[in-house]
Amino acid sequence: MQIVSMTAEHVSRLAELEKLCFSEPWSEKSLTEEIDNPAACFLVAMQQDEVLGYGGMHTVLGESYVDNIAVFPEFRGHGVGRTLMAALIEKARENGGVFITLEVRTSNLPAIAMYRSLGFTEAGVRRNFYTEPREDALIFTLLNF
Repeated sequence: MQIVSMTAEHVSRLAELEKLCFSEPWSEKSLTEEIDNPAACFLVAMQQDEVLGYGGMHTVLGESYVDNIAVFPEFRGHGVGRTLMAALIEKARENGGVFITLEVRTSNLPAIAMYRSLGFTEAGVRRNFYTEPREDALIFTLLNF
């Protein structure tokens, strides 16, 4: 598996992945806009020419916010999400990041376990953060990385 920076050639496949994973998916246009955004870091997990998943993060003044981590269903459970998250943590470190934060559905137990295993700690709850279905989000942060 290779982790590469997102390019225009990845966007249509990532928009498909967004529709599979999220009730409010990012569009091709939204993804494309992040390619040249200096505050954005969007990484794609590849195996040969196949997209396995991706992760996106924004960093401003040392504060990094993970927008999305998404893996195609057939590749879940094989370390793709963990590899993407580790790469985003490294990018935040390289960019002088002070902390990383993210939200995750309270029902997404595999993701919660992964974030905890990477050193993230629960910082709070955002009530009714998600729609379709309506659900709370757990806020996780990573300090001193």
